[in-house]
Amino acid sequence: MFKSTFAKYLTAFVIILLISFLLLSSILTSTIREYLIKSKEESLIKTASVLSIGFSKVGNTLDSYILAFGDRGLIPLVIQDDDVMVLITDEDGNILLTTVETIIDENGNKQPNTWGNKDLGSLDINDEFELDENGVMTYRGKIAAVGKDSYLACAMPIVFEGNVKGYAVALISTVREDPMILATRRTIISSTCWVMLAAVVALYLITERVTTPLKNMTKATKKFAKGDFGTRVTICGHDEIAELGEAFNHMAESLDNFEKMRNSFLANVSHDLRTPMTTISGFIDGITSGAIPPEKHEYYLGIVSAEVHRLSRLVTDLLDISRLESGERKFNFISFDVAEMARIILISFEQKIGTKNLDVCFETDEDSMFVYADKDAIYQVLYNLVHNAIKFSAENGKLAISIRRANGKKIRISVYDEGQAIPKEELPFIFDRFYKLDKSRGLDKSGVGLGLYICKTIVDAHGEEISALSQNDSGAEFWFYLKEGTSKERGRDI
Repeated sequence: MFKSTFAKYLTAFVIILLISFLLLSSILTSTIREYLIKSKEESLIKTASVLSIGFSKVGNTLDSYILAFGDRGLIPLVIQDDDVMVLITDEDGNILLTTVETIIDENGNKQPNTWGNKDLGSLDINDEFELDENGVMTYRGKIAAVGKDSYLACAMPIVFEGNVKGYAVALISTVREDPMILATRRTIISSTCWVMLAAVVALYLITERVTTPLKNMTKATKKFAKGDFGTRVTICGHDEIAELGEAFNHMAESLDNFEKMRNSFLANVSHDLRTPMTTISGFIDGITSGAIPPEKHEYYLGIVSAEVHRLSRLVTDLLDISRLESGERKFNFISFDVAEMARIILISFEQKIGTKNLDVCFETDEDSMFVYADKDAIYQVLYNLVHNAIKFSAENGKLAISIRRANGKKIRISVYDEGQAIPKEELPFIFDRFYKLDKSRGLDKSGVGLGLYICKTIVDAHGEEISALSQNDSGAEFWFYLKEGTSKERGRDI
């Protein structure tokens, strides 16, 4: 029934409004009713007091009461409210006179109110009426002699020659709604209807603004499931929904790039597998068939060996990624000299450096710079960065390795080359899996876009940062941080 967000919001909102207005109506009407009852009580006390004093002066006989009670007597001057009724009783509570047109007797029968009627019922004033500290006798409840309604009554004694000869009782029904309470209730009901109408319209507009981007995202995700990552959502405003839309578009762009990189990776892997396998197969077939003379066997077997190593490196990279992402690879943290490691890596590339005639610059704060990390993993990171720097360096260019201390007991290791610049728009993606900057394979003929991803995964596993910077003209610098170590620290697996 309540499947849509709008229906849920509307239902909750209407329920909250109804409860709020019901509470408001109850509080207001209760407050007004108490105020009116208090005002009526004061008016009844005043009326009963005046009647008590007036009747005390006319005597203590029924005839004298009737004279004072007549149209030319005291009552019309005292009673200002048509809803107020008056009872005059003797000292025992028997009703002598009343303004009520009919009286209910002890048998429950209505009796006409006539002057001098001896059977007008009675009130149990001494037991039912409460006497307060001001000497006022009040009562709230039903009065059988008057009717079935609930009444508010005030009684004052009629004193003649120092003796209580009767009581003057003023009363009013509390069942009938006061016009002010009725007007208040009508106002609240009317306000509730208008507020609910305005709330429904406002809620519809707000919900539509919230749900429209969500609906668009739902449609886009369905397209994503079918492999279409080109859909984007329109962003309006600067609220949380807009932030969600921006995050969604960023996710879509990442998925789109990942899909492109995956396709590129498959093409590159297929090429890198097919090319060496074709070469290996061709040379081996040539050797076994006798097409290649025996004196050339060693030369071509060397080519076959190089291609096998190339395939082995590709498979090793793929296995490394699988182990890193699954958490199977464990790191043995020890303290070692990263400066010495960098020197060894440079020596291993001596032939390639000489081939390109690169100007090598090696800078360290000290001859030995100790870091606390997994030695084999950091060797793989530094080896990949130096290998890329040499591969993309221009002829006669500069290759620089810098190992410096940084803030927070960190060691900063950077590798710089004066080769091809990395476009600014591609910098955020160079550490992504399968990403290749050299898409034409002009310089990077053997890579498949896994080296930098492996570097970032390893550095991230150390809880450190790796980044890159490239100028607009040429050159690129890669750097990463490691925790500073000492030669006294022992290794531990994590």
